[in-house]
Amino acid sequence: MRAFQITSFHAPPGLTQLAIPQPAAGEARVKIEACGLNFADLLMMKGQYQERPPLPLTMGMELAGTIHALGEGVTGPKVGTRVAVFAGSGGLADYGCFPATRCVPLPDAMSAAQAAAFQVAYGTSHVALDHRAKLRAGETLLVLGAAGGVGLTAVEIGKLMGARVIACARGADKLAVARAAGADHLIDSDTDDIRAAVKALGGADVVYDPVGGDQFNAALRACNPEARVIVIGFASGDVPAIPANILLVKNITVIGHYWGGYLTFAPNVLTDSLAQLFRWFEAGKLHPHISHRFPLDQTAQALETLRSRTSTGKVVVEI
Repeated sequence: MRAFQITSFHAPPGLTQLAIPQPAAGEARVKIEACGLNFADLLMMKGQYQERPPLPLTMGMELAGTIHALGEGVTGPKVGTRVAVFAGSGGLADYGCFPATRCVPLPDAMSAAQAAAFQVAYGTSHVALDHRAKLRAGETLLVLGAAGGVGLTAVEIGKLMGARVIACARGADKLAVARAAGADHLIDSDTDDIRAAVKALGGADVVYDPVGGDQFNAALRACNPEARVIVIGFASGDVPAIPANILLVKNITVIGHYWGGYLTFAPNVLTDSLAQLFRWFEAGKLHPHISHRFPLDQTAQALETLRSRTSTGKVVVEI
């Protein structure tokens, strides 16, 4: 089978040939049909992600496909079941073996590409806004990086939860995508003064920030008293130093949020969230946005599309 692997943090990853794996006890083998790419994949290639698995490593954090074989002790999902898997790695291949407990059966109406674009982006935003920030209807939500993989889902979910949503993204084309996802107000991060624009709209009660850097600093200064700022990531490459005096004066809370971390200490948070997200999808309330699709042999181009920030929503590799 084919697999797209990192063999060195100092050389680009590439396709290689491997034997089809056999599922161990507790595992299911999945015939992979699609794999969603994430900003974390770019960090993992350089050994800069918060988790650094040993090499060689087959890339691809989230995937969708069909159960192909079961290891000892596994009773389900049954062979032939369509599933999504948040695996952390292994998705950019023809087959992969994963813990059966991570194989989530899909709604009939959800395609493999949609499923591969669903778990990390929607899961991150839903747990952040609902479980962590406790976003309330009528509050003002500011979403930075609002046309990206997670940012766009934050716009969509924030609107579903009854918030007034301010979307901040780069350029008219990306802002149009955020508008289509439900944003009430738009800010162009290339040309607008983020702090002034948000304050003119009444300030932010909740900030969703996958960007960091100068945008974090501008958003913090546009927060209302008792605002919550959710730190999702640092796509700008700049991890901001947080001025504690501003937190004190305005009673602001800064919340760290690493979605994948819940697998180790509170997996029920993710399970409950995903169940709600699937219900919303089946009711026609969520619409995964995939701007680019690539075949497996063009994974390097797919990653470059993500790195260059020319995509909106998700980039998916179809196996």
